[in-house]
Amino acid sequence: MEPNDDTRATRELSAEECWERIEAAPYGRVAATAAGEIDIFPVNHGVDHGTVVFRTAAGTKLLELTINDRVAFEVDAFTETDAFSVVVKGLAEEFDRQGEVYAAERLGITPWAPEEKDRWVRITPTEIHGRTFARADAQPRADS
Repeated sequence: MEPNDDTRATRELSAEECWERIEAAPYGRVAATAAGEIDIFPVNHGVDHGTVVFRTAAGTKLLELTINDRVAFEVDAFTETDAFSVVVKGLAEEFDRQGEVYAAERLGITPWAPEEKDRWVRITPTEIHGRTFARADAQPRADS
């Protein structure tokens, strides 16, 4: 018989907990669509006044965000005992005003890819949700 306690249950994260996890994550993924195709791109990101920002270069990602600004952004992680996932749905827009770029550069976002990432994108959330749970494979077994 398995223990019946709240530590095994999936728990919804508060908005504040979601933002904490987004801010702490080393990278996330942006899902974008264009011409009926869905693409997912890994990005290094930062949090700026309730928005997600990341650097990119001219190319497929930026083109898709320009064609359809509705995107999803996701971070997740796990330890030996638990896991979480956070999803932000929102509107993406490139920004280039000097003050906004300067503020974004101060976040210390450093792309892993060697190509120059000289364009900035901001995702303004329309929805944010996340969940955390104890990993089933980390729970003690009744028969052990």
